[in-house]
Amino acid sequence: MAVTCSNLEQVRENIDRLDRQIVALLAERGGFVSQAARFKKDSDGVKAPQRVEQVITKVRDLSHALGANADVTEQVYRAMIAAFIQQELAEHAVLSSEPQA
Repeated sequence: MAVTCSNLEQVRENIDRLDRQIVALLAERGGFVSQAARFKKDSDGVKAPQRVEQVITKVRDLSHALGANADVTEQVYRAMIAAFIQQELAEHAVLSSEPQA
């Protein structure tokens, strides 16, 4: 829950604090995305549109439960997922081109 700020500087300090936490979580999520590339057979497995929609449904439900704007959450997640898919496609292409041991 957001704290009540008494000036714009406090608002910005809290946003900066949250940005540090969000970026740390994005880095952690990205590490799992990199691991996922090892388990997927092809680019269709990477794109996994049905999984994307499962995630969107889940985060919209979380938004409602936590009092967040579900539309904003969905837009952020769709952009984030699209970026991670591009990362994973690149990593999958590298893994696919490596000789098998």
